Amino acid sequence: MIWSKLKPQIWQWRGVLFAVPSVTALVIGLRLTGWLQLVELAALDHFFQMRPLESVDSRIVIVEVNEADIRQQTQWPMTDAALASVLEKINQQKPRAIGLDIYRDLPVNPGHQALVKIFASTPNIIGVEKISDTADSSAVNASPVLKQRGQIGSNDLPIDGDGRIRRGLLYVNLKNDEVLASFALKLALLYLKPEGITDKPSANNPNYLQLGKGIFPTFEANDGSYIQANAGSYQVLLNYRGRIQQFQKISLTQVQQNRIPPDLMRDKVVLIGATAESLKDLFYTPYSSNVFAEPERMAGVTIHANLISQILSAAIDGRQQIQSFPDSLEYLWILSWSIAGATLCWIQRHNSYQKIRLPINVVLTSGTLVGSSFVAFLAGWWIPVVPSFLALAGSAIAVTQYIAESATGMRKTFGRYLTDEVVSNLLENPAGLKIGGDRRKVTLLFSDLRGFSAMSEQLSPEEVVTILNFYLGTMTEVINQYKGTINEFMGDGIFVIFGAPINRPDDSERAIACAVAMQLAMQQVNEHNKKMNLPILEMGIGINTGEVVAGNIGSQKRAQYTVIGSHVNLASRVETYTVGGQVLISENTIKDAHIKLHIGSQMQIQPKGIREPITIYEVCGVGGQYNLFLPNDDGEMVTLTQPVLVEYTVLQGKQASGTAFNGELISLSEKVAQMRSLNSLEILNNLKLKLLNTELSTEEDIYAKVMKKSDIDEHIVTIRFTSLPPKAIAVLESIVNIQTPES
Repeated sequence: MIWSKLKPQIWQWRGVLFAVPSVTALVIGLRLTGWLQLVELAALDHFFQMRPLESVDSRIVIVEVNEADIRQQTQWPMTDAALASVLEKINQQKPRAIGLDIYRDLPVNPGHQALVKIFASTPNIIGVEKISDTADSSAVNASPVLKQRGQIGSNDLPIDGDGRIRRGLLYVNLKNDEVLASFALKLALLYLKPEGITDKPSANNPNYLQLGKGIFPTFEANDGSYIQANAGSYQVLLNYRGRIQQFQKISLTQVQQNRIPPDLMRDKVVLIGATAESLKDLFYTPYSSNVFAEPERMAGVTIHANLISQILSAAIDGRQQIQSFPDSLEYLWILSWSIAGATLCWIQRHNSYQKIRLPINVVLTSGTLVGSSFVAFLAGWWIPVVPSFLALAGSAIAVTQYIAESATGMRKTFGRYLTDEVVSNLLENPAGLKIGGDRRKVTLLFSDLRGFSAMSEQLSPEEVVTILNFYLGTMTEVINQYKGTINEFMGDGIFVIFGAPINRPDDSERAIACAVAMQLAMQQVNEHNKKMNLPILEMGIGINTGEVVAGNIGSQKRAQYTVIGSHVNLASRVETYTVGGQVLISENTIKDAHIKLHIGSQMQIQPKGIREPITIYEVCGVGGQYNLFLPNDDGEMVTLTQPVLVEYTVLQGKQASGTAFNGELISLSEKVAQMRSLNSLEILNNLKLKLLNTELSTEEDIYAKVMKKSDIDEHIVTIRFTSLPPKAIAVLESIVNIQTPES
């Protein structure tokens, strides 16, 4: 029960259900291999650059050593005496912390003792020590005096695979399980101490550092777009405030020349570091990702200033850290955009403006993805953009491909009813699907099963479908063989066009040959029905040739390739005069077909809507290259020794006239009978009969058509049975067997 309700929904969304799981799994697989890492990191860099400028952090002052400052010195590295003088001038402004991002592991005389004295008497000075030892750089010791006093911090910076710095350190693991606070953290703690803020474990997670309002999650190896990154020591994602312009700065020369604004450094963190190109303390950061200009580099002292600002802003102002989704939530995010892309494409597959609207909508949806990710970034969340975009675009492409494959399948299905040439003309010709039409000569074939409506009332819907599917499938093969265009299936009827959309000189000849071949194929249909214990079928076919308007008729939203004109109506009328197994063609067709035809009989008719009587011909065979002939299977007429009483009504179209007449069957075969009736009947009258014999009567209706009148007795007519139910067949066979005279 549940499956029966669920199955239509699955089919309705089959394209989405096909695309979403496969694309999502593929994108997540790419994500886990790390192939998307660098692209996603580049997207993160652009988010940093797009973010609105934050206010200048007035709590930090950078004393930069630029190229002009180096030229002003008597020597470089600057002497210990010169450095001691600078530190003394800075200290006079009473900053909370002084960060010396200049290595001083060895004396630079003269003035070494003066520098030692400053180090020893200034507890808020923090020096640097480089811990890491890599292929292109070596560890650098700290100042012995500052190290002895515990006034040093690590200035190491984790570098990503593309050479950029996007992470900072709070603590560095040393040998023997020792830990060294980073240069930035040491300075931040000195600033926060007067605020009553000290470092402590977070109440929610003891492994996280908490300072005031700020909690600092530890960077994990797979955070954000990282895959198996080196997550050693205590790392955090750097939430940059900006370039050096986001901090107050002053040059070394200005300090040496006492050109320091009053109270510039009071109660602040003062950083002293090199920004000069020649000192090689420059690094690539998110702000280096510039396609249209040479990548800019950021001085190490500015990076430390950003990390200090991050710590202070989190602890005092509650500024958000950059956090990333857990893996499960990230996969769900990717899945949601995969669903969005697939759904967007799928729901517009029937839209007439799909080629225009779909790219626009995909762009808008992609903009929504980037925009929502950027808004989340402003709130402190790093949400993957590239995997989500690939999921969005990939699922849209997958659905588009699925639709294209389905269209190919539809083309094949379409090809079951049309020849390959017709399909190509309709789908590949630029004007093939254009609304409108043109005048052309065609040959039109209508076929219909005799008495099928009455027969279907005795069958289940499933049996009716089974009969029709095999019948229509068999007829389709024959029609395709003769290059006919199936315009429409009309229940048990078929409307076939010869000459549109492709015109050939032998259209009428092929139409006649096709009709004969269709009648011959009914033997195959009935053999199949016998095996399935289903009723025997008979088909009538009418053909007419003439000029029509052929093309796509309808509106822009719904149209059908068809033909319009009086000759279509005439072909349909000709078919109504047929009995089972018969092919009737109009005078127009017999004139147009230059081929040897075997004509059985002819008659004049005046169909409704036709001013003048026309002659129609019964085709029994077609010669030439086709060489097809219909068998005469009416059977031998048996004269009945005792007439069979019948009651009949004359049909007007599909309706009975209402007046019942009596008659009697005086001779009989399998498909034909002679009936005597005092009521006057006309040739081609359609009749509905009931047998009245008491012993052999049947309540089932028998349908027949008047074929001719007797030349001897005007009250005797020959009728052709058009629909015989199984019980009626058995009754008539019994009558013939009982009343057949013995030889």
